[in-house]
Amino acid sequence: MSKAYYSAVLNSPVDHVWNLIRDFNDYPKYIDGVSESRIEDDKRGDETGAVRRFCYGGTWIRQRLTTHSDDRHSFSYAGMDKFPYPMEAERVPAAIDYSGTLNLAPVTEGNLTFVEWFVEFDCPSEDVAPWHDLLMQLIPQWVGSLGRAAEAR
Repeated sequence: MSKAYYSAVLNSPVDHVWNLIRDFNDYPKYIDGVSESRIEDDKRGDETGAVRRFCYGGTWIRQRLTTHSDDRHSFSYAGMDKFPYPMEAERVPAAIDYSGTLNLAPVTEGNLTFVEWFVEFDCPSEDVAPWHDLLMQLIPQWVGSLGRAAEAR
């Protein structure tokens, strides 16, 4: 497994940010480019095992909530299907199996939020670099979008 990791400090209190993201189905509220999301099988958005089906940039993606902790302000998810490389490339990298984790922690000075988001993925060794590079472009965008959403609410 390979890993793409990003962290930042958001200009909002941790409880405020957690309330924005804690429901797995609320993805469109804080990620630019997610137009809709639905939880399958009548599960709650904070229920481990819940599957969300969401549209990101015109592509439908399914993910399963694998862990959820209100105490730790954290959740993890796993892709339900291999994720194809979403960009044109001279040689298109193989689709990946992946999982991700989003952790929040309070920054007491200033009442801010430390956020870390990482994605672990599995693919052939020759495809690790392009996938890592892509995820290291996307994850900061997602965290930036989360920060803007938190400040707007």
